[in-house]
Amino acid sequence: MEAYLNALTTLSQPTNFIMMYLCALVGCILGAIPGLNGGLGITLLLPICFALSTELSFSMLVAMFVGGVSGSFISAVLIGIPGSASSVATCYDGYPMTKKGQAAKALSIGITASFMGTALSILVAMMCSGAIADIALMLGPWEYFSLCLMAITMVVGLSNGSIYKGLLSAFIGLFLSCVGGDLVTNQLRFTFNNSNLYGGINMVCLLMGLFAVQQVATSFAKGDQKMPEVDKSTLGGFGLTLKDFTDNARNIVVSFLIGLFIGFLPGMGAGISNLIAYGQAKKMDKHPELFGTGYEPGVWATEVSNNAGVGGALIPMISLGIPGDATTVLLLSAMTIKGLQPGPMFIQQNPDLAALIFLIVLVSAILVFITEVLTKRWFPYLLKAPYHYLFGSILVLCLMGAFTSTTSMFSVYLVLGFGALGIIMDAFKMPTTPMMLSFILGGKIESYFRMGCSYARGDMTTFLTRPISLIFILIAVFSVIGPVITKQIKKARSAKV
Repeated sequence: MEAYLNALTTLSQPTNFIMMYLCALVGCILGAIPGLNGGLGITLLLPICFALSTELSFSMLVAMFVGGVSGSFISAVLIGIPGSASSVATCYDGYPMTKKGQAAKALSIGITASFMGTALSILVAMMCSGAIADIALMLGPWEYFSLCLMAITMVVGLSNGSIYKGLLSAFIGLFLSCVGGDLVTNQLRFTFNNSNLYGGINMVCLLMGLFAVQQVATSFAKGDQKMPEVDKSTLGGFGLTLKDFTDNARNIVVSFLIGLFIGFLPGMGAGISNLIAYGQAKKMDKHPELFGTGYEPGVWATEVSNNAGVGGALIPMISLGIPGDATTVLLLSAMTIKGLQPGPMFIQQNPDLAALIFLIVLVSAILVFITEVLTKRWFPYLLKAPYHYLFGSILVLCLMGAFTSTTSMFSVYLVLGFGALGIIMDAFKMPTTPMMLSFILGGKIESYFRMGCSYARGDMTTFLTRPISLIFILIAVFSVIGPVITKQIKKARSAKV
């Protein structure tokens, strides 16, 4: 408790508090712009950390992290393009709600769910970081491989239309993840002697091409340029009632636990948890057919889960020195800059700083929540911009985001190429989400598989003999064959009738 009181005193200093609030707002804005996420803001702040105190540096960096995750749902709701991978699934129901004139309600759900996920997860991290880190440490490469496989197959199983198209999409993503140097031997694979591909395909380029460019191109080609009407009567109030919370209580709890669990598993992140939580919410709901049509539980599930990953991702970073997601890699870099060594002894050696990091997350979440609630009425007015201008602006921002990620024009070409691929996949009704998720997890699946085989001296049955790994694999198999079996059963029943 003394450490948190000292941290609160440090955070209440005017400079630390003001800079924390400003960085949280900047992170929220960057998170809302496709291609420009909070991680970019953290990257820009890292050189400044050399000249700043440790307390001020982390006040800015961690606040930028929280704001970036919280703000990514805004563009997903308003224009159907995720600000980052953490809000991909939010598009499925958030944007249809906007099209139905319920943008304010969707924004209210996103704001509230984001705050709940972040605040509750950091409270869990503050109270149970040691115990949760021990659980994560008990899992081996066999469990991580099975978990990644389960994540992909669950999304494939939820693909609209043919499950075979979902599998094909996932295989394409796995193939693209193999481009570049081999993880063990560094042997170049599928680079075609192009030096720009030696390091693999940049994830930002794939995300912007498949989601942003494809959305802009198909919407423009289909003539979908009419701006949805917004229910102005809800803009001035909070927009939610107690019934909204009670009706979604089970969904919120399950999604929070999924986000927290995926968050503290090293190397995972919000981009995975929001998709898994969305799939689980669809399976639990009494009306799964309503998902994807502007159904409120879909927004609750994705935004609670991806923000729950904030607290979860900090647990392995601080307790084990292992990044929970891509953004915490940057925070680890900041610790190195300051001469700190994250790991099992970090909390004991730096109790005030550990408490300060946890407290910054909680206070930033509160400040972002209050600010978004007060300014929510202005978000839907972005829809007043003519679509023929908005399309061009979105495209420029996406290309700019891709270029800044590598400072290479090759990234811009990749965005356009993946945009064309997205258009082709849309024409054939092939889902892009399995491709994106398998691309993100491809490197991890290969790494964990090789590690598991190496540790077991080539005995691949270890993946099936370890109980937790076996459970994940069984869920993965059922996720693929389950929909097929269910479809056959329904067909047989209808034939009897």
